[in-house]
Amino acid sequence: MDIYKSFCTERFDENGVLTGFHINYPDNYNFGYDVVDELARRAPEQRALVWCTAEGDERVFSFREISELSSRAANALAAQGIKKGDRVLVMLKRHYEYWYTAVALHKLGAVLIPVTHMLTADDIVYRLEGADVRGVVCAPDDAILKKVARAAEKSSVNPILWTVQRDAPGFRNLTQDIENASPELERVTTLAHEPMIMYFTSGTTGYPKGVIHDHTYTLAHILTAKHWQNVQDGGLHLTVAETGWGKASWGKIYGQWLCSCAVMVFDFESFDPRNMTSVINRYGVTSFCAPPTIYRYLVKKGAHHMPSLKYATTAGEALNPEVFKSFLEQTGLTLMEGFGQTESTLILANLVGTQSRPGSMGRPTPLYHVELLRDDGEYAGVGEIGEIVIIPPADGSRQAGIFSEYNENPGLYRYVWRGGIYHTGDTAWRDEDGYFWFNGRIDDVIKTGGFRVGPFEIENVLMEHPAVMECSVVGIPDALRGQAIKAIVVPAPGYEPTSALQKELREFCNKRVAEYKWVRVVEFVSEMPKTISGKIRKVEQRGD
Repeated sequence: MDIYKSFCTERFDENGVLTGFHINYPDNYNFGYDVVDELARRAPEQRALVWCTAEGDERVFSFREISELSSRAANALAAQGIKKGDRVLVMLKRHYEYWYTAVALHKLGAVLIPVTHMLTADDIVYRLEGADVRGVVCAPDDAILKKVARAAEKSSVNPILWTVQRDAPGFRNLTQDIENASPELERVTTLAHEPMIMYFTSGTTGYPKGVIHDHTYTLAHILTAKHWQNVQDGGLHLTVAETGWGKASWGKIYGQWLCSCAVMVFDFESFDPRNMTSVINRYGVTSFCAPPTIYRYLVKKGAHHMPSLKYATTAGEALNPEVFKSFLEQTGLTLMEGFGQTESTLILANLVGTQSRPGSMGRPTPLYHVELLRDDGEYAGVGEIGEIVIIPPADGSRQAGIFSEYNENPGLYRYVWRGGIYHTGDTAWRDEDGYFWFNGRIDDVIKTGGFRVGPFEIENVLMEHPAVMECSVVGIPDALRGQAIKAIVVPAPGYEPTSALQKELREFCNKRVAEYKWVRVVEFVSEMPKTISGKIRKVEQRGD
């Protein structure tokens, strides 16, 4: 249908490689009305979402069904007082309800806050209070319901609680509310530059920060889907990501639907590479995106027979050249890497039609003017390491795809835009052909198994144990996860650095944090390496 062409201008070279990209939109652009409802009008029975579980359950939704369900959900949420500007926290794992609930919130002009089900009750409290959340929609698992109920009780806000598929004490049944709601929805007036979605992302010097994108964020992902993931009209795209992470926005809804490509959702609890391969083959997945960790498992367990798969991309952490080589040998597909952040869309990539270089993040996408900034404030030349920065348009217009604000933290927003350019906090070097190669973080965010973890959060938990005098958390190389979380501890007086204490500290911490934040290694030291100002030199602890 090429609906995406209504919202962008593209330019290509003689080889068909994208060289120019500019998004266009009306002042009142809204993904729910202008994309989902329009797709339902143009191709009502074309599939939009294919969902299945490891147990064999499946559902297929057309664009007409997503459009109607999202309008019903919008009416159901509005009936309980959810309105434009309200923040709603959504913890729906990979359940199909996420897709029409997200679109419903967009239609209402409410702010969607997707979060992972792995959060602890205290994590949820922090987000409820930090974002002044008005409503919560969560998966029906007993453990999740207990966490959410406990968090709502502990918090200073009083959100309306919904779950899906069942009744639960203290929760409304959103599935039932949707069934009873009208499918007719009068368009709510929203503006393209009003807040649409907020992600909480990890930092190194504090707790997670709320990253807010406006409605135009969805359009910047046309480039992500069409020109990096190579999704096709009528195709079926699978991105491995739970809906609580920014990667879901990259690969499970916006750009894919704008390109009239169906989204494949495999709703699993624990990852099994054989099950993943089976789903790809059973449903005829045509394009696939996953972090390098997933590809490591796939090549170890045999990814050689996936005949429907035509294209594969990866991002989230450094890709080992051996994995690149093994996947190519087994499937005949070249892994096309990319780079971006929760705060952005696709910044660097090996785009469709370009030559991929194993381990390289690719070259700047046409959406951004990217440079490398050296410590002395000058731009880096070939082979020199510098921070990846984005130079905004010369005409002073908004930089498409970059977040609009940090929640209640304008000072931090000004800091990342210091000097009139956007600072990513990631460093790289560039080769003679313009390919960028990742070097590291300026801060100390740990990227483990595709997740971002701020060491500050883990350190705070460890410091609650009486045996910990001082601690530092860093990421260390790990063959499967990319990085593993390591805690370096100075024992308190009266405690001996034994293996038993190492185990005790790991268990103490890991019972109090989400699983993706688990400490894997504990090392005892007599003192920490520090700067003159007293800051711990994590770079030395990592062995960089």
